[in-house]
Amino acid sequence: MASSVVVGCVTVGAAALGSRWMIRAWEAFKNRPTVPRARRFYPGGFEMVMTRREAALILGLREHAVMEKIKEAHRRVMVANHPDAGGSHYLASKVNEAKDVLLRKTKSPGSAF
Repeated sequence: MASSVVVGCVTVGAAALGSRWMIRAWEAFKNRPTVPRARRFYPGGFEMVMTRREAALILGLREHAVMEKIKEAHRRVMVANHPDAGGSHYLASKVNEAKDVLLRKTKSPGSAF
């Protein structure tokens, strides 16, 4: 009988300490500084002649992405920067140029053909 009371007290104590630790961990988690994990869009300026690397950075893709991914990324970035929705005509033209470079509609520097 006495051993079951001791086990019960130890269990309640362990639960209390565990709860206290969890509450402190949760508070520390909530108060941590928010740091963005990755940038969503290309942050820099533009080069005179657009390269495949720059075009991929603008659309947020790899240089050798498939056509469907390029079109999907182009649509996503154009929705955010379309001139009819308050975006810039210059940015929209650069996004379109990036799509053309990645789809090889325009000859980019260093291309094999």
